[in-house]
Amino acid sequence: MTHRQRTPPSPEPDLSDESPYNIIPIHNLLADHPSLRFPEVRAATAALRAVGDLRRPPFIPWQPHYDLLDWLGAFFGFQSDNVSNQREHLVLHLANAQMRLQPPPDNIDTLDPSVLRRFRRKLLSNYTHWCSFLGRKSNIWISDSRRQFSASDHRRELLYVSLYLLIWGESANLRFIPECICYIFHHMAEELNKILEDYIDENTGRPVLPSISGENAFLNRVVKPIYDTVKAEVANSKNGTAPHSDWRNYDDINEYFWSRRCFEKLKWPIDIGSNFFATTSKGKRVGKTGFVEQRSFLNLFRSFDKLWTMLFLFLQAAIIVSWRDPDHTPWRALKNKDAQAKVLSVFITWSCLRFVKALLDAVMQYKLVSRETYWLGVRMVLKIITSVIWIIIFVVFYTRIWNQKKDDGRWSGAANKRVVTFLEVALVFILPEILALLLFILPWVRNFIENTNWRIFYLITWWFQSRTFVGRGLREGLVDNIKYSLFWIIVLATKFCFSYFLQIKPMIKPTKDLLDLTDVTYEWHQFFGNSNRFAVGLLWLPVVLIYLMDTQIWYSIYSSFVGAAVGLFSHLGEIRNVQQLRLRFQFFASAMQFNLMPEEQLLNTRGTFRSKFKDILYRLKLRYGLGRPFKKLESNQIEAHKFALIWNEIILTFREEDIVSDLEVELLELPQNTWNIRVVQWPCLLLCNELLLALSQAKELVDAPDRWLWKKIGKNEYRRCSVIETYDSIRHLLLTIVQYNTQEHSILTTLFQEIDNSINIEKFTKTFNMYALPTIHTKLITLVDLLIKSNKDVNKIVNTLQSLYEVVIRDFFKEKRSMNELKEDGLAPHRPLSGAGLLFENAVSLPDPKNESFYRQTRRLHTILTSRDSMNNIPVNLEARRRIAFFSNSLFMNMPHAPQVEKMMAFSVLTPYYNEEVVYNKEQLRTENEDGVSTLYYLQTIYADEWVNFLQRMRREGMLTEDELWTKKLRDLRLWASYRGQTLARTVRGMMYYYRALKMLAFLDSASEMDIREGAKELIPMGGSARDLTRADSRVSMMFKGHEYGTALMKYTYVVACQIYGTQKAKKDPHADEILYLMKEHEALRVAYVDEVATPGGTDYFSVLVKFDQTLGKEVEVYRVKLPGPLKLGEGKPENQNHALIFTRGDAVQTIDMNQDNYFEEALKMRNLLEEYKQKYGIRKPNILGVRENIFTGSVSSLAWFMSAQETSFVTLGQRVLANPLKIRLHYGHPDVFDRFWFMTRGGISKASRLINLSEDIFAGFNCTLRGGNVTHHEYIQVGKGRDVGLNQVSMFEAKVASGNGEQVLSRDVYRLGQRLDFFRMLSFFYTTVGFFFNTMMISLTVYAFLWGRLYLALSGVENSVSENANTNNALGTILNQQFIVQLGLFTALPMIVENTLEHGFLAAIWDFITMQLQLSSVFYTFSLGTRSHYFGRTILHGGAKYRATGRGFVVQHKSFAENYRLYARSHFIKAIELGLILTVYAAYSPVAKGTFTYIALTISSWFLVVSWIMAPFVFNPSGFDWLKTVYDFDDFMNWIWFKGGVFAKPEESWERWWYEEQDHLRTTGLLGKIFEIILDLRFFFFQYGIVYQLGIAAGSKSVAVYILSWIYIIVALAIYSAIVYARDKYSAKEHIYYRLVQFLVIVIGILIIIALLEFTSFRFLDILTSLLAFVPTGWGFLLIAQVFRPILEKSFIWATVVSVARTYDTMFGVVVLMPVAALSWLPGLQSMQTRILFNEAFSRGLLLGRNPKVEVSFEGLFGWIYELRVCRSRAEVCLMWGMI
Repeated sequence: MTHRQRTPPSPEPDLSDESPYNIIPIHNLLADHPSLRFPEVRAATAALRAVGDLRRPPFIPWQPHYDLLDWLGAFFGFQSDNVSNQREHLVLHLANAQMRLQPPPDNIDTLDPSVLRRFRRKLLSNYTHWCSFLGRKSNIWISDSRRQFSASDHRRELLYVSLYLLIWGESANLRFIPECICYIFHHMAEELNKILEDYIDENTGRPVLPSISGENAFLNRVVKPIYDTVKAEVANSKNGTAPHSDWRNYDDINEYFWSRRCFEKLKWPIDIGSNFFATTSKGKRVGKTGFVEQRSFLNLFRSFDKLWTMLFLFLQAAIIVSWRDPDHTPWRALKNKDAQAKVLSVFITWSCLRFVKALLDAVMQYKLVSRETYWLGVRMVLKIITSVIWIIIFVVFYTRIWNQKKDDGRWSGAANKRVVTFLEVALVFILPEILALLLFILPWVRNFIENTNWRIFYLITWWFQSRTFVGRGLREGLVDNIKYSLFWIIVLATKFCFSYFLQIKPMIKPTKDLLDLTDVTYEWHQFFGNSNRFAVGLLWLPVVLIYLMDTQIWYSIYSSFVGAAVGLFSHLGEIRNVQQLRLRFQFFASAMQFNLMPEEQLLNTRGTFRSKFKDILYRLKLRYGLGRPFKKLESNQIEAHKFALIWNEIILTFREEDIVSDLEVELLELPQNTWNIRVVQWPCLLLCNELLLALSQAKELVDAPDRWLWKKIGKNEYRRCSVIETYDSIRHLLLTIVQYNTQEHSILTTLFQEIDNSINIEKFTKTFNMYALPTIHTKLITLVDLLIKSNKDVNKIVNTLQSLYEVVIRDFFKEKRSMNELKEDGLAPHRPLSGAGLLFENAVSLPDPKNESFYRQTRRLHTILTSRDSMNNIPVNLEARRRIAFFSNSLFMNMPHAPQVEKMMAFSVLTPYYNEEVVYNKEQLRTENEDGVSTLYYLQTIYADEWVNFLQRMRREGMLTEDELWTKKLRDLRLWASYRGQTLARTVRGMMYYYRALKMLAFLDSASEMDIREGAKELIPMGGSARDLTRADSRVSMMFKGHEYGTALMKYTYVVACQIYGTQKAKKDPHADEILYLMKEHEALRVAYVDEVATPGGTDYFSVLVKFDQTLGKEVEVYRVKLPGPLKLGEGKPENQNHALIFTRGDAVQTIDMNQDNYFEEALKMRNLLEEYKQKYGIRKPNILGVRENIFTGSVSSLAWFMSAQETSFVTLGQRVLANPLKIRLHYGHPDVFDRFWFMTRGGISKASRLINLSEDIFAGFNCTLRGGNVTHHEYIQVGKGRDVGLNQVSMFEAKVASGNGEQVLSRDVYRLGQRLDFFRMLSFFYTTVGFFFNTMMISLTVYAFLWGRLYLALSGVENSVSENANTNNALGTILNQQFIVQLGLFTALPMIVENTLEHGFLAAIWDFITMQLQLSSVFYTFSLGTRSHYFGRTILHGGAKYRATGRGFVVQHKSFAENYRLYARSHFIKAIELGLILTVYAAYSPVAKGTFTYIALTISSWFLVVSWIMAPFVFNPSGFDWLKTVYDFDDFMNWIWFKGGVFAKPEESWERWWYEEQDHLRTTGLLGKIFEIILDLRFFFFQYGIVYQLGIAAGSKSVAVYILSWIYIIVALAIYSAIVYARDKYSAKEHIYYRLVQFLVIVIGILIIIALLEFTSFRFLDILTSLLAFVPTGWGFLLIAQVFRPILEKSFIWATVVSVARTYDTMFGVVVLMPVAALSWLPGLQSMQTRILFNEAFSRGLLLGRNPKVEVSFEGLFGWIYELRVCRSRAEVCLMWGMI
């Protein structure tokens, strides 16, 4: 693909002598720039220049060209580039807003006051609310009454918005602190008012001047002090390792400005001595504000206490009811008075839970209490006291009930009265809940109370919640309330019914049996008598865990079906393939016109109920063909021309992307009507076989009247058009190739006139013989065949024309005519032919071969004449088919009408970039891995058809041989590969489709019918001699008049935040050159970066915006805004976005990540999407427009497919349900579209606090919801997205997401949403964010709880005593089957199946699901479950979350065992070994396990989890079961284990370094975290206690002495190990004989000890192996505890032994994990099977062949094959043969 920059018709003027500009040269309104043709731009600029009689700033000489922003900049000390940036920002926005004004203003040359007023209200709405919240009078001194509006108000309003934008534009990191900006603006606006009102300074007697002024005064005296405070607090975080409670993050700084003390303490100008700026002195500094993040799982209870209260209370009530009568229904059991009274005990539990909540509030938030916030402390104490009082009250009243009943011996009237009294007390207790329910039913009342800043409401709500600026008025409308309430009522009803009947009730009988069991024979020393309560607790533990998490399952089930229903009503999936497209294509033009083209409507009818009703009716007719509302498009209609232009441009982009071939372009396009065809020339794809069917109908109805025959043909629109087009094309073709003014031309003209006449008088079948049509058809095919050949034989053409003429004259006419009659009728020559030759011999004149239009149309005619198949597989490329189907389907979905481009909302796209790949270089493409596979080869096999299309395009563009790809066409090759990876080039290409689409739509908006018709005729079709295809050009662009470029630039800006671009340029990094190339190719692309400039005083930092100046031919710097210091204080990505946000433009900004793509056809719908901002969804207009994603990496490997399927269901069905009906869709990443001005005044599009905002994107959604915003989801438009494709990449991504969710649990946002949302929205929020990860962890804990419980029962002897009781095992079997279903991936499987059914059909969905299971998707999902569980749990307990770069590359390289061990040892392998050990011990000692079926039924899910956690990294590892690689991996692993390294050794090089790094989280965790870790580690000592009593040497003794004596084994083993290690370290190098002697002595002593034990005790040889099961876990437990005490032990001599033992354990674990891998590597053929599972078939065979040229592949038998691989290596020669017959 060549990339040449097109020269626009209206080029930008030569500005080489002038300052560079970004989009519009505002400094030179006389410049020849297309955007300056808009009077709105001049009006906005003129309004800014209306300085008038304002007092001039005294600090600078005033220049005539200065405007209001210069005036503000001079007075308040803003940077000049900040002023320039905001000037363009403001002019662009005001001009765009005025363009959209309806009705248009009377005077278009002046800025309309309503435009400015609306903008001021929106921009300063957060400031206004802030003032109201704090009870401060706003410093916006303008009346909102229209009648009092004056010219001075107009200027004042401009000054206010300009001042805010200047403050915002220079605030740098303070933009994350929106209320701080409000505080600054408040005081600066006050000083501005004083200047405008000519106040006199009392101290000087002169006119008032600002408190801060001078060069860069605002930056140095306002921004920098606050920035330095943030920076110092970040330093206190010790790179995120310090507890969150020890330092203030961005939110703490911001919430300081939520109280009036900010005015008292900070003052103005800012008092640097305020304790706000103190960061070290503990006594003086301001601590946490608003919220304290504490690392604890109890945050989940504290944030979502209502949920846990509901679950615990139902569990208690269900146990009470089922305990009473387990064999009957609950309502029957509740008829019993005892049961009724016992159920009342739930109120005691409820009051206890309230006490726990109050206690947690106090314990976790006590740091918030200070002298200034003592009322907060008072409330905490009062809540604890109140909850204790309620507990006492309920206990007393509950006890009185039973005492009365006991005294009376029955349920007497007095006892019943006490029950009523208890209920009355309970009613008082639940009064707040009843009040909340009433307010839930009346949501507008709740919103009014919360949003109204009246003191009376503060007093009323003080007890229930803290007063915060956010989290108020979050209730939705009544209709939405009903929808999501019904959803959750059904989910909860199902969950509770299921839990009662299938979880709780089955457990009652075995529980009673176990409690009644008295004659238990314990297998060990029992410390706690004969009570079985502990056993009962272990039995119930997995049941309770599943009970607590299975709401997630029911949510998944119901959300899947609700999502499918919503999708059906949204008309998703109605067009799934080409066959369905054929049925709808005839409606297509009307649908495109209706949706994508602006509709002229009267102003007073737009948006009315009548217009909406008409829209609905029209869409119904359009969608289902009711009443055939589409017009019969004929070729002369302007609608057909517009449709053809858009459709062909879409197909052209497909060809540029190489997803269709040249032939497919001809089959898909709508050709320009150059042959005077009377009907629309539908794509050949739709006309295939139609002509042949029409011919067969003509033969069948040979004697039928014309009308009858034509009616039958005309029933099918495509058949009708194919017949007419064929006839018109044949006529034009013959009259073109036969010379004009010849007898032959005259004969042909006469012949066609006769045919036309017979058709007109409806006597065609009477005049002509239908049986001759097949012969004519055959001759025509022969003729067209000759014409489209490259070497044209004129003689053959003449002969064919002669034979065709003979057939027509002889056979076609029913009435035979003599030669004289033919001459008279003009159908035979009147005079002898020139040269006495045959007919047509000298009359044929073929068009020039360069006439591509003629031959292209001839090829089309040939296709129509000859096509017999249905062409359902056109286009061949699946991605092309998917995109065509989605785009065509979306046009029949509901979407807003498109405005004209000039009247659409302007928008920007922002992409953060750090150092990822821009374009793949030559070496990256050619370099082969150890299997001989290069990236290019990989892409060629994965995208085989696209590679063929690429080569075809290159040949058309002049390539002679494929060798030129590495020379002349290298750039094209690199781009082709890069567009198939996750590169910046791909993202930029996709996002620039917006610009291209807007230019085309702007042309179509303004072009007249004549422009389109004439322009269409002048277009040069694509062909061998045509111009090269380029990204920057298109067919339609040749018709542009020039203004389209200006319109598109006004409406669209693309900013890539290349954070280190300046550093890359300085280092001559190739990435910088590639970024420059992208700027050069795309005129609307801008790059923002942070420049670091060394100065004598240190380093200065600047936000810089650059662009490529097409006139100057070089990169130019547009703006350079100085920063107060380094950019990165918190998380890097949001900081990068934030610094570039000031360079974006428009009303909306779309956040696009580096792994995304876009499509031209989707870009056409962007202006429709932006219209959604004008519509209300519920009671609010949207602030974030959620956009559907298409995961484009699914074809790379099976693993990528699993990830793609999982992600697709999440970003489609999942988001759809969250938006409607649940109303809790947040922002889960890209590519959502933000209301730019709403977000820029409320903290930006993400949060950046260190660690707590690791998942930075979702906090934008939290912030939006808390601040009363609305998030919607729209599926008629999609954006491409890449996902990780290798297991290690996927695991790192999931680790990052799980860790991020762990940090979210601690955050104030999650707490406030959990507390402030109504109950049902809170449930939706919990189960779709942190609750999903918590419940995932609960699945793992269920397995642990079940297995440890069974192990206890087996080793203790309890299980043996109850082995005859089938109730227990049946009950547990039921529970565990549920867990297994979840484990197998119900979370992801059901939504995937439902979504695939909706969009691809049921059979396709089931087939995909079966295929995924055969490719071991369940193994992958179970492994992912382990990843999420580990990192989520560890993050909450200990912290240690961090950003994990996944690489986003192609995974074709084998990952070594050492690398997999490093990544998965702690998260999967060791946990799996632990569970496997439990299962093994259980199998050995459980009486239940003696029955194989029972053991399998109880443990199959656990074994599946163990196998998945161990084997997944090797199953999904390229060449994971290659024997030689396994051998090399083992060598590499042992080298890594024993490599000592040094101080600078990396974890990848040294086991010891890695081991220390794995303990980092223990060094930073708090005391509670360490205690909890030790408690968890104690479980490993249980093995020893349980197993030593089973040893033969114990001789059946149950004495505690057996256990005590077993520790001798540990001491002896440790002593022997220490002796060997000591001897090895001291003697192995120099005095090796001594080392061997020590080993010999140890062996001899060991043998003697064993002999002695065999002789004198009951010791058996089996005890040696059995004791390993007991003592190895004990050693591991000691190691884990030693790691916790590392700070103490590290200084002692013990630590060296700890490290050495740890190395031994990791070696042992590695060998255990590697053993099954080695065994499978030995199996013949497994390697090729694994490769086939992992990759597609083409690549799998290529990989096998590519490893060595000597590989032979032969296939034997119908169902068999043999792979014979001869691989010559340095160490061995392996012959692997696999036969299958």
